Amino acid sequence: MKEVALVAVVLALASVLGVVWRARNGRFRAAPSTSAAAAGLVVLTPDEVTVPLGARATFLQVSSEVCSACRSTHRVLSAVAAQEPGVVHVELDAAQHLDLVRRLDVLRTPTTFVLAHDGSVVGRMSGATDRRQALAALASCPDVAPAR
Repeated sequence: MKEVALVAVVLALASVLGVVWRARNGRFRAAPSTSAAAAGLVVLTPDEVTVPLGARATFLQVSSEVCSACRSTHRVLSAVAAQEPGVVHVELDAAQHLDLVRRLDVLRTPTTFVLAHDGSVVGRMSGATDRRQALAALASCPDVAPAR
């Protein structure tokens, strides 16, 4: 009987962890809104990103070759960038940009950073991202909010 109770507890715990993991996937976390220099926030250059930065925002996606969520996130962010003026999407392979991965503290793929027009990191999303989450990330960042 103890074994059955132990299995039930393990299954319940695994279920709770799975629900928490799924809820965090693709969720946008904004960077602190203080000045970049004072807060020590990360600012990336076009050379580090490998393309010119967007006039409004840049989605910097860090991916890996064997990641299925990376492919779906790439499709979503490319479509959003194509439809939103001044927004650029770039995907970098984590294995080929280890210095950037370490600097940005990337722990899983895909991890997407939202950069302002000046290259400052204004937020990040980890895990698969859908269109709604990508648009919310753009809208929630004052530096990259849509022009009115």
